[in-house]
Amino acid sequence: MDLTKKHCVPCEGGTKPFTKKQAQEYLKMTKDWELLEDLSDGGPMKIQRKFAFNNFQEAIDFVNKVGKLAESEDHHPDIFIHNYKKVDITLTTHAIKGLSENDFIMAAKINLLI
Repeated sequence: MDLTKKHCVPCEGGTKPFTKKQAQEYLKMTKDWELLEDLSDGGPMKIQRKFAFNNFQEAIDFVNKVGKLAESEDHHPDIFIHNYKKVDITLTTHAIKGLSENDFIMAAKINLLI
């Protein structure tokens, strides 16, 4: 399955978040993303990828591309810029308090931006 050919769809009420097993299967289709499982704070399961660029401008340009993609898919990641040229992107589906196919679609499409 090519996730880059799919589009994010709104999660309906009653949609269950992915299990750890489902998330691990989808991770195989999203190179360099990792599953964040520390749920000690009661938060949802998430996926994350860390990016490093040559300078601040490259990092900002990438963030702007991710922002444009997020708006077009109506699925918005958490973006953290630090050390002036590093960007961490975290995805989860807040409406269902966990991971959905949308998170992996976004991850696959973000991978195309670099």
